[in-house]
Amino acid sequence: MHWIAPSAKDTATATLETNLWGAADQFRANSGLKPQEYSGPILGLIFLRFAEVRFALQHQKLDAAGASSRRGSRVDEPAAYHADGVLYLAPEARFDYLLTLPEASDIGAKVNAAMRAIEASNPQLAGVLPKTYNLFTATLLKELLKKVSEIPATVDFDAFGRIYEYFLGEFARTEGQKGGEFYTPSAIVRLLAEVIEPFHGRILDPACGSGGMFVQSARFVAEHQKNPAAELAICGVEKTDETGRLCRLNLAVHGLEGDIRHGGNVNSYYDDPHTATGQFDFVLANPPFNVNAVDKERLKEMVGKGRRYPFGLPRTDNANYLWIQLFYSALNATGRAGFVMANSASDARASEQELRQQLIEAKAVDVMVAVGPNMFYTVTLPCTLWFFDKGKAKTPRADTVLFIDARHIYRQIDRAHRDWTDVQIGFIANLVRLYRCEALDITLGGKEAAAKIREVFGQQPVYADIPGLCKAATLKEIEAQGWSLNPGRYVGVAPGEEVSDEDFKEQLEALNEELEVLNAQARELEQVIAANVAGILEG
Repeated sequence: MHWIAPSAKDTATATLETNLWGAADQFRANSGLKPQEYSGPILGLIFLRFAEVRFALQHQKLDAAGASSRRGSRVDEPAAYHADGVLYLAPEARFDYLLTLPEASDIGAKVNAAMRAIEASNPQLAGVLPKTYNLFTATLLKELLKKVSEIPATVDFDAFGRIYEYFLGEFARTEGQKGGEFYTPSAIVRLLAEVIEPFHGRILDPACGSGGMFVQSARFVAEHQKNPAAELAICGVEKTDETGRLCRLNLAVHGLEGDIRHGGNVNSYYDDPHTATGQFDFVLANPPFNVNAVDKERLKEMVGKGRRYPFGLPRTDNANYLWIQLFYSALNATGRAGFVMANSASDARASEQELRQQLIEAKAVDVMVAVGPNMFYTVTLPCTLWFFDKGKAKTPRADTVLFIDARHIYRQIDRAHRDWTDVQIGFIANLVRLYRCEALDITLGGKEAAAKIREVFGQQPVYADIPGLCKAATLKEIEAQGWSLNPGRYVGVAPGEEVSDEDFKEQLEALNEELEVLNAQARELEQVIAANVAGILEG
């Protein structure tokens, strides 16, 4: 199915974002700093602007309530703000105060002090906020404060979130591969959330980066007229301390709190700080692909039924199936997971095929979605979205897996980048709901998504296999394909369509990726054989 949506964007928001980024880029040029050195301080000021808007609204509310209360005003009580999920800002920590500081004053020191004051009044942010503003000249900081102040105080909660997200994405672009470690494009994350439907419960991301999975889950809840802070218990793990702090800041920007373990020696392969096994309703993640050099000796005691690696350890030096098992084992009996994975994992041979077979036979693999290239800022290769549902085993679809080919569904942002529109995300999510025999939900995508569903699946929509788009394959069909979870093997090509040059390129890249994995396996086997031969000869 080919569906290329026209590029369209909220002009007002886009203009604001572009202007702000232009200021940030000028800041970079004039400061001579690397992206990782100036990204934190800029995000800190955007956060402060947002925090002040929410603080001012709550201050006004408390002031009005105090005028008619015998108790008097509570405008200076941090607890009165925290009760409504609002950060308390001391007078010297408010954006407007910093904005009016003369250039002659030590603005950098004052901003640093403001960040410390915010942390002191809001313990959940302890050690999170940037405090390197003394590295910048007063002139630069003054200009940046003025630019950030252009974000209207009337802008809504979601708009602030989009601005923050936009900056995360732009920093991901400028920081290259390093940026890709902390940022997953929002369109990908929104689809993950739409499919697993995290209405209520405990949610885990053991490779949480800047927290995008949590933010979009909260957004899903809010769009369904519920309070995310009350409905979701957020737990995350992030190996890099700097990125873990970025995650906690991102949560605060969106009015959320979570238990984020980061830095130090925390590593999800070896450590389980949330005692996750069997405890979570939802798992969302975009783990690093094809990681090698994991110390498997440290994992042996975690192998077996009811443990973190229930199906065993892969013999290859590749961590993909370690991550996949971590996501599976963290789910409770009805839990759902959605995560991004390298295409090679869907077809990997040898020990990884054995692990995949066990996973499929456990009847938890629910949906597989093929994603085309250029959806990520730092990687051009296509990928696959995996979805688990442990409750599936007790449903009529227990012995099937839904495969969706979404490689030709996208919006072209620019020459090098693609995403999905809300309508496209809503369409794919509702395709899944048809397969699950759930009611359609057009909260995302609205009437346009509903119209597309009716166009493809009939006026009274009922799931059906559509060549080139989707196929509900049985376990016998999957076994016949060598336990492959590659959607392309099942969905086929729509009538009248041919394999495009782009498809051929994708297939070639995927095969090359698999060849690299097979070569690594071959080298591993050579070492084993050589060791065995040497042992025989010595004996």
